Amino acid sequence: MEQQDKQEILDTLNQYAEQFNSMVQKILTRQADSNDAAKMFDPQHLQQLLTTKLADKVEVDTSKLVENQMEFMRQQTELWQQASRAMFGEKAEAVVSESRGDKRFSHTDWNENPVFNYLKQAYLINSKMLQGMMDSMTFADPKSAEQVKFYTRQYINSVAPTNYLFSNPDVCEEILKSKGQSMLKGIENFMRDLEQSPLEAFKITQTDMSAFELGENLATTEGKVVYQNDLMQLIHYTPKKAKTYAPPVLFVPPFINKYYILDLDEKKSAVKGLLENGFSVFMISWVNPDKSLADHDFVSYMKHGPLAALDVVCEITKQPKVNMTGFCVGGTLSAVTAAYLRAQGDERIQSLTLLTTLTDFSEPGEIGNYLTEESLNAMEQNADIKGVYDGRILGLSFSLLRENNLFWSYFINNYLKGEDPAAFDILFWNSDATNITAACFKQYVRTMYWENKLREPGGMVIDGVPIDLGNIDVPVYFLATIADHIVLWQAAYKGTQLVGGDTRFVLAGSGHLAGVINPPAKGKYPHWINEDLPADAAAWFDGATQHEGSWWPDWYNWLQSHNDKQVTSPKPGKHKSYPIIEDAPGSYVKRRLG
Repeated sequence: MEQQDKQEILDTLNQYAEQFNSMVQKILTRQADSNDAAKMFDPQHLQQLLTTKLADKVEVDTSKLVENQMEFMRQQTELWQQASRAMFGEKAEAVVSESRGDKRFSHTDWNENPVFNYLKQAYLINSKMLQGMMDSMTFADPKSAEQVKFYTRQYINSVAPTNYLFSNPDVCEEILKSKGQSMLKGIENFMRDLEQSPLEAFKITQTDMSAFELGENLATTEGKVVYQNDLMQLIHYTPKKAKTYAPPVLFVPPFINKYYILDLDEKKSAVKGLLENGFSVFMISWVNPDKSLADHDFVSYMKHGPLAALDVVCEITKQPKVNMTGFCVGGTLSAVTAAYLRAQGDERIQSLTLLTTLTDFSEPGEIGNYLTEESLNAMEQNADIKGVYDGRILGLSFSLLRENNLFWSYFINNYLKGEDPAAFDILFWNSDATNITAACFKQYVRTMYWENKLREPGGMVIDGVPIDLGNIDVPVYFLATIADHIVLWQAAYKGTQLVGGDTRFVLAGSGHLAGVINPPAKGKYPHWINEDLPADAAAWFDGATQHEGSWWPDWYNWLQSHNDKQVTSPKPGKHKSYPIIEDAPGSYVKRRLG
């Protein structure tokens, strides 16, 4: 390399390195009124959390703690010895290695370059020591133990040498190759994301947001918006068969996301799959609310969502019954709707399908680590001030459940290496954030996650009607996914013990999204079926049989088994009371944040 090139790179580094590192640290650890998720990167926050939790009744296994410290000292001593040998050109043995599947240290320099190898092993040894300290403590409150381990993991992963400019060989290589221009591009990427982020959470770009357009290469299934109110539009999809099964399918997607996860491209569209198999399909498309809708609570979402849609669908199709299908939070909303209707003798729901849905929130998974009385109060205050709870905060919170894959990998590529993320439809959807009205956010989180009232008969009362999931005496199809980190499959299984109808539970491979969106043509992931429903989820799995390929055909057969009568396909916009408002995907889904 020419001396002039070296000087050019050094000048660039001197100009931007200190400024960039300081700016990033300030953003990621900034204190906000909402006790936001970004604070988990702050060592002071971790110290405060530990101090608070340790003030509770905690038992320390001193023998385990001492053993952990002795092992730490032994490994540190051995690392120094091996590092010294490496510096003198001798062959050195690894003292510790990263876990299998850890992709952060894939560059050859992490093993072959003595400096980077030392940084990696020192980091791994210190990480193991800190985790061992946490493991030596027994908390009186199991939730406290989970929170301490969760935030400790977040802190450990945040200080990995891979996350810094000069301690990551991939980054250093890119700086040299580009003569420092990669770092300038990284700062541009960082400033762009900063401008599009709310105060409470940093929104990192995970995909090329210019690569997709709704109605063009996503959400392309033909249909018409035939009804709308303040909270939702109702899409009636154009049938693909002259005859369809009499009971239509009504999708209730989560109101914390956009509906088109169920209608990505033609190869991955759950909507298209149903249409091609002879079903008539309707879809709720939730609005992306602003503060003018602040007072709409969870009950209002039910009334303006599935209840309003049910009236319209029955009128358009002239059918007395509907197959209601809820996904995630939309499934919880659908279960409440079904219980509410059945308590009043309303029989319009023929079957209920709950995809990756919680009805018993006693095992909320890692999401529960965000919830304390203090943090919940702060989040509610934030929602009251803004009139909505910002969907970008939720997006960051969900990404940090898989921080290395969904946050730090993009941090490194986007900002340290100056790369632009590739186009990926699911990540586009994941980045297309949706607000929640203040009243709905507060009612949902308090009633479900914090108080777990839905599992209690009469724990919720709507307009004088006690909500009892045991009143749901219609057939119910539960679908959970084995690697779901948002809705644990064992937690979803608890719902089978709460409903009163003929119930089927199916477990699909993969996670919260890929496990659900697994069309038969690819059949990438298997599924497990057990006709029996023992009280314990582990017992169910022990008796389950694995089936290769998609779970979709099993669901189609299940839907048909309850009513396979066929009728002339209802056409969108033909009902005089519900003319075409606009083409699908409609305008509500196109309202974006940032």
